[in-house]
Amino acid sequence: MGKIKRPISETIVAVRGGGDLATGVVQKLVHAGFKVIILETAKPLAIRRTVAFCNAVFQGRQQVEDLEAVLVSSVSECSVIWNNHQIPILIDSKAESLKELKPTVLVDAILAKKNLGTNKEMAPITIALGPGFTASNEVNAVVETMRGHYLGKLYFKGSAIPNTGIPGEINGKNAERVIHAPASGKVKHVKTIGAIVKKGEVLFYIDQIAVVSPLDGVLRGLISDKVLCQKGLKCADVDPRSVEQVDCFTISDKARALGGAVLEAVLWLGCQRGLF
Repeated sequence: MGKIKRPISETIVAVRGGGDLATGVVQKLVHAGFKVIILETAKPLAIRRTVAFCNAVFQGRQQVEDLEAVLVSSVSECSVIWNNHQIPILIDSKAESLKELKPTVLVDAILAKKNLGTNKEMAPITIALGPGFTASNEVNAVVETMRGHYLGKLYFKGSAIPNTGIPGEINGKNAERVIHAPASGKVKHVKTIGAIVKKGEVLFYIDQIAVVSPLDGVLRGLISDKVLCQKGLKCADVDPRSVEQVDCFTISDKARALGGAVLEAVLWLGCQRGLF
């Protein structure tokens, strides 16, 4: 007698991290019919908050395109959220809820450039995004996150390209478009995501220190004012393109590519193992 296959509609996928790239992954999985739950930290540091489900941690719920994430306080609340065609997001940075959830798939989409504790014992299928993981030692599959020819490539043996520390280039700008905190302290916003800004214009304050735009463009990302910003932390992103070319409110091409890669890995591994 063969294995009993679980319908996709009853297959739980736990995604560690709810930033903008993870949100692209979540959308693909939900559209494919999986039951997805997001596990997040109590103070998410995502800067592209308008397209990141993790923002629900701060405001209770977050709409991104056609989907909405809703903050829950326990695994027992997930069924109601799933039945409402929404996505539960649970504060659980250590993934302790996995014992109760028993997911078929675990996706590490934290993108910390290192492994923060994900391993193959956490679920029958484990997938990780970006450098810091080795397939098939730590996880079953690793997804390439570096922009370029290999973006979205799946590694079933080996690792993704090492982190270069240099942001992807937009209109000839890479490192200079990303703002890192000049000091530690409380954030006070002056501008909002989507605002057209000029070089030298104040975007926000960290305590009494003004943080200015490094170039002309559109403020594409800005850290929440509900977190305590640490010196050196990536806290904002200015896109040098014109406002007509920048969309701060829909999932990016990179996030969609990563989402497709994760879905491919889930289906490939799941079908190989007869899980659904």
